[in-house]
Amino acid sequence: MNGDRPLIAFAHVSKSFDEGRVKAVDDVSLGVAEGEFVAIVGGSGSGKTTLLRLANRLIDPDGGTITVAGDDIGAIDPIGLRRRIGYVFQSGGLFPHMSIAGNIGITPRLLGTAKRDIAARVDDLLDLVQLDRAQHRDRYPHELSGGQRQRVGVARALAAQPRIVLMDEPFGALDPLTRDALGDDYRALHDRLGLTTIMITHDMTEALLLADRVAVMRAGRLLAQGTPQELSRSEDPYVGELLGTPRRQAERLQAVLPQRRSNS
Repeated sequence: MNGDRPLIAFAHVSKSFDEGRVKAVDDVSLGVAEGEFVAIVGGSGSGKTTLLRLANRLIDPDGGTITVAGDDIGAIDPIGLRRRIGYVFQSGGLFPHMSIAGNIGITPRLLGTAKRDIAARVDDLLDLVQLDRAQHRDRYPHELSGGQRQRVGVARALAAQPRIVLMDEPFGALDPLTRDALGDDYRALHDRLGLTTIMITHDMTEALLLADRVAVMRAGRLLAQGTPQELSRSEDPYVGELLGTPRRQAERLQAVLPQRRSNS
């Protein structure tokens, strides 16, 4: 992260459940600069999704502060805050009874945007996520593939033109080819629109390939954060184990896949 004040910052944030017996987030401090793409990696129960939900006040922290553009979110109306921040769910989180146009346009409609402007915005966003307007705007979520639903989920998250997008395992349920393509497409959108993105994933390979920085969580604690090069210098054994996974997979693939012969 550069030296400027972060656009979104967690300072000594904690959150417990089950009357304090389960500490989901334990004294986490993390800053994300404007325009940065940060991936948070960790296994089940590491606290990464809880941290994301704290960022837009789906839940409130027990301790510490979270700021967006320098403002303490505890003093901001939760509904207003969520309309400023895009959120992409693993399953797309689309409303099944609404058309694709209705799903994408719901936030602008709630903000009082004129119908004509919403229609234009929906068409622009369908173009942006590479879905044909004529084929998709009047269809319903159950009529789309998983990858198409996730593209609609991204479009809906961008509908109110947020500066920040939170993504909770956005590509985890997709087949490998669709996942790879959609990840690359979103990273291109992030750069093109100047977004600030926090993505939750359990896949270290995905995190390393897509993000500017990676934060590693375990048992509610932030163990390490940095670029891939910086993480490689971490002395934490769990971080080392996670970083070793892509290498081990590559070595195993190389051993079982035949080498292609050169045409030359």
